[in-house]
This record gives sequence, structure tokens and C-alpha cells, in this order.
Amino acid sequence: MAGGVWGRGRDGPVGSLTLTALAEGIRANQGQPVGPSSTGPQAEHLELGPEAEIHPRTLTPASEAQLGNEVVAPTAGSGNCSPHNAREPAPERFYQVSQYSWEEGTLADLAVYTAACLEDAGYAGTQATALTLSSALEARGQRLEDQVHSLVRGLLAQVPSLAEGRPRRAALRVLSALALEHAQDVVCALLPSSLPPDRAAAELWRSLSRNQRVNGQVLVQLLWALKGTAGPEPEALAATRALGEMLAVSGCVGATRGFYPHLLLALVTQLHELAQGVHSPESPKVWEPSRRGPPHSHASCTVEALKALLSGDGGRMVVTCMEQAGGWRRLVGAHTHLEGVLLLASAMVTHADHHLRGLFADLLPRLRSANNQQRLTAMAFFTGLLQSQPTARLLREEVILERLRTWQGDPEPTVRWLGLLGLGHLAMNRGKIRHVNTLLPVLLRALGEGDARLVGAALGALRRILLQPGAPVRLLSSELRPRLPPLLDDARDSVRASAVGLLGTLVRRGQRGLRLGLRGPLRKLVLQSLVPLLLRLHDSSQDAAESSEWTLARCDRALRWGLLEEMVTVAHYDSPEALSRVCHCLVQRYPSHVQYFLSQTQGYLRSPQDALRRAATVLIGFLVYHASPNGVSQDLLDSLFQDLGQLQGDPESSVSSAARVSAQQVALLAQAQVQTRRPRLFRFIRHHSYPTRPHPLYDDSPFLRRSLAGRWSCPEPR
Repeated sequence: MAGGVWGRGRDGPVGSLTLTALAEGIRANQGQPVGPSSTGPQAEHLELGPEAEIHPRTLTPASEAQLGNEVVAPTAGSGNCSPHNAREPAPERFYQVSQYSWEEGTLADLAVYTAACLEDAGYAGTQATALTLSSALEARGQRLEDQVHSLVRGLLAQVPSLAEGRPRRAALRVLSALALEHAQDVVCALLPSSLPPDRAAAELWRSLSRNQRVNGQVLVQLLWALKGTAGPEPEALAATRALGEMLAVSGCVGATRGFYPHLLLALVTQLHELAQGVHSPESPKVWEPSRRGPPHSHASCTVEALKALLSGDGGRMVVTCMEQAGGWRRLVGAHTHLEGVLLLASAMVTHADHHLRGLFADLLPRLRSANNQQRLTAMAFFTGLLQSQPTARLLREEVILERLRTWQGDPEPTVRWLGLLGLGHLAMNRGKIRHVNTLLPVLLRALGEGDARLVGAALGALRRILLQPGAPVRLLSSELRPRLPPLLDDARDSVRASAVGLLGTLVRRGQRGLRLGLRGPLRKLVLQSLVPLLLRLHDSSQDAAESSEWTLARCDRALRWGLLEEMVTVAHYDSPEALSRVCHCLVQRYPSHVQYFLSQTQGYLRSPQDALRRAATVLIGFLVYHASPNGVSQDLLDSLFQDLGQLQGDPESSVSSAARVSAQQVALLAQAQVQTRRPRLFRFIRHHSYPTRPHPLYDDSPFLRRSLAGRWSCPEPR
């Protein structure tokens, strides 16, 4: 349909001519006689007067051929345009044109021409076009669904060749008119052209999105196409791309009112299925959220649709928070998708709480879904939404608590992890502390799990309980005393950091009792953890080292050691002088624990981390130097001397050098013990003849200093 269709189409009531031509074409196609059928009252009604003057180029050659030349295009001086003035039938060669040409080319020609006759671009024009097309299509006697599909395919083929302006608007109005009456058929016809992406199909989706009368119906059909398939099937992927095109149009998100939560959950679940499924070869392995231009992978298309859905409904801050926290990258990851869902739920709790009630209600039936991806995504959303107190009140507290406890019996670690996170969020809400007797056994039992996520979630939930008013500090101190110290030396960095942080929170909440000499269980736990905290200042994990520094500062404040400056100096500059002052204070305050401190430190001499081996060697040297000869057993000194002797052959030169200095201190203390066993009178006479033990001198540490200047990428002061 070239530009000739738009010659003089506005000179008269050409809509009647179009209906006449369409009816005649239908009869010609069905092999019925044309002449007689135009007589009678209907012919009188359809017959045009002299004012209906049409330019010879009003119909395209394809349209004239399709009609079998039954309709004559009158000239300027002609009178009526009647079927009785029809020319001879076209040559036989025309009927050899393919069925595609008839159904998708000519039918689309006539439909677009009919739409062009109706100048009103509003609802009246669309509705009139819809009624006209429906009547014409039903008159053809074929399956209506097939005819709509043929017409949509014809529009897809013709839209790229149409000029901007009235021709293209008319074609797009045809699609809107069809969608008004046959939304499901239009969506089914357009979806195959959306995968792989097609520019013409994208334009048609956007045109449907701009029409406020039909976009809601189309979005519902796309939602059903997205939910109606299990896994990343082609139909669901095509529906996702179509949703992305439609939601990107300003104002379209308003049409999702009533099924917004369904659409949001469907898109997030689709991301989970894509992350777990096999990606197409043309999809990029890594997607950069900041990339420009149209996305190419299915996952990135889904993310863009999700962003458009959130941004179009006042959730732009949710999109920003997700970008800053790396939430979009987590959502598309196979092993991090649920973390992304938790971040999305947290961002919505903070910045888009107007949809939380609907989301929460839609999640409940999904928690028992047989589809694993759908169930886990719903569980993660459910867990994250518990951070919102108004949303959590939609269910009774006992019901939520029982559900989370039931998850702890699931054989899948991921479900248990989500349950522990939910218990932690539940503990944040004021008034939930009365459930502590139910929460604590579950959380304490999870500390023995082998999955780092479970242990980290349990530690986080225990910390939230401690932050609540009236937290059971004494009970937790007793329960954590046998469980927490092993976690301070856990092989997993995240577990170590979280365990040290929990200890600091416990000390902070119980500092009043510690100052008064109370909190027996907590005081014992602190003394039991002192050596690990001092050595973890040199941990290879930055989080564990910083957490140890923070916890030691809490201990210093609670127990009034006055060593804050020394501990900070040891943490950032590995100063031997500062460490010596710390050891002197500990030996003076807790002389009965010196042997226990040395035994603990001895265990770190076999650490795989060079920095920890050196730190343990230096700590032993200073503890031995400040210790009393009567405070350490001979057996322990012999064991220390043997281990330090082995370290003198350590491949790390700083470790072997420190081992020689510390071994010398152990030998001097052993000699002092021998002197103490002589008769008192002899010791009194010879007291001043034995020099005091020399202060140990260690070389500077070669390991990286974690100074604040280096942490912020600033040059260190010289």
C-alpha cells in the first residue's frame, strides 16, 4: 500500500466506499455473484452519491486486484459509483497470488484505509474502527482468530514501509481497534514477532501502550502469557520483552492498577527461572546495568521491565537503591538471586510501601507452590516484607512465627536460611521480645550449621534480639559461652566477622553489670575471647579485623582498662610497644588467666596466615616477659619453647626472626623459675646479682598496615 492510498481520502464519506469494497471483495473471494447482491434496500443504503468523489489512486493496485475490479473508481465528472458499472474481471494470473498476499497484504490495506476514513483519533474513532473491522471479518465466514492473526501479520509487514504521520497513525489505530475487541488474539499474533526482537513489533507494542482504552487489556493478556508457562519458555520470554516495551511508555504503569503485585512477582520469578535455566548462546554472560542502548539478553530485558514498572509507579528510589547496593546484578545471578529479592523487598519497605499489603497477600498462596523457583522467590519476598511492621500485622504474630519455625525443618538449606532471616526481622519489631523463649532455641541450634548463610543469619538475628529493650543479656551470655568462641576462629570470613560483632554487642548491652563486677557469664566469655580478639586485629579479612577492633573498644570501655589508644595503635600500625603495654595490663589485672592466655596463643602458631603466626609469636613473647615466674607451669614453658624452636625455620623471615626473640624470653622465664626454687636466704643474698630479663625487641612487621589513610585511598602522612 504505497502512498497513493492517502491521495484525496478526505473528500467525502469514503468509509461507505470502504465497506462496499470490502463486502464486494469478500463475495468475489467466495465465488458469489456480485451484481444481484448489491440490489435491494442494502444496495440503496451502500450506494454512493455524486459527492463521494474518489481519486483513482485512492485504492492501491493490490486492493483493486483483490476486489476483482468489481468497484469502479469514478472520475471527477462521473455520476454515481455503482457495482453495476464494474469492469471485466481481472486476468486469471491475479488469482495465482499467494494466500499470504490476500490475507495479510490486501486485508491490512483495507483495514488501514478504513481507519484513515475515521479522522477522530480518540475513543470514538477507535471504537468505530473496531466495530467496522469486526463486522467485516465476521462476514468473511472464516475463523475469527485466524483472520485477526492474518490482519496483525499484514500490519507487521506494512508498518515499516509507511511514512510518518497520518498513514502510520491509521495503521496503529487499526491495531488498537482490534485489541479493543480481540485483545487475546492480537497478543497471540504479536508475540511470535517479539522473539527475537523485531522493530516493527516493538512499535506496535508501544502504540498499544499509549492507548488508554486497550493497554490494560493487553497487559493482562501478557501477564497470563508470562504466568501460563513453566520456566523460560519462548512464549514467556516474548511476553517479557513485550512488557518491557509497553511499560517503558510513560503513563502505561497506571493501567496495571489491580494486578500490579501479580505483575511484579511474575517478573521477579521470571528472573529466577532465567538464572536457573540455560541461557541462549547469543545472550551475554555478564550484563552491565549501566550499558547504553537496547538490552540483548532475556534477563536484562526482564530487569528493564521491572525497572520501568517500579519507576512508573513512584518507585524511582527503589531503582536507585537497588543500583547502589548491586541488587540488579544479584537478581540475575544463579546463586545470588534470592539476595537480590531480599534487597528489593527492603527497598520497597523503605520507599514504596503503598504496594506492600497487596504483595503480602499475593505471596501467601505462592509459599506452597509446587514450582520451586516461584516458592523460593515468594519466601524471600515474604521474609523481606517482615521488616515492615504494618505489613507484618496482616497476620497474627503466632502464625508468622510458626511458619518460620516450620521452615527450619525443611531439608533445603536455603529455606532454613530464609526462615532464620525472617526470625531476625521479626525480632526487630518492638514487642516481639516475649517470643524469645521460642526464638532462642532455633537460633542457637543454627549456630552449628555447616552453611555459612545459616550461621550468619542466626548471628544477625541474635544481635537484633540484643538490641531490643529488655534483652536477656545474662541468658544469652550463658548460652553463647560454649558456642561463640569457636566461631571467632571459624574458617569462613563472614562468620568470624559476625561472631566478633555479636560479642561486641553483647558487651555493650551488659557493660553496666561488668563495671559493677556482676555479669559472671559475660565476664568469663570476654576473658575467654581476649586472645582471639587481639590476634584477629591482624586477620586477612578486613571485616573481621575491623570488627575485632570495635569489640575490643567495647571491652575496654566496659571493663575500664584504659587501653583504647594502645589497641587502636596495634590495629593500624602493629606497634610492639603498644602491644607490650596491653600485655602488661592484662597480666596485672588477670594474673590467674596468664597461663590460659598463653595456651590459647600457642594454638595460633600453626595458623596458615603468616600475619597471624607472627602476631601470635610476638604476643607470647610479651606475655612471657610480663608474667611472674610462678604464674606459668614448667610443662607449658617446655611446650612453648619447642613450638617456637620449630618456627625458627619458618619460610617467612619475619616469623622466624620473632620466634627467636620469643624463645629467648621463654628460656629466661624458665631460668627465673629455677631460681625461685632455691633456699630463701640464698635467694636474698644473690638477689641483686641476677640482672632482670631484657625487654624483647622485634623487627617492624612487613605486613600491610590497615591505616585509615590507606583505606580511603589517601596518601599516608610521612
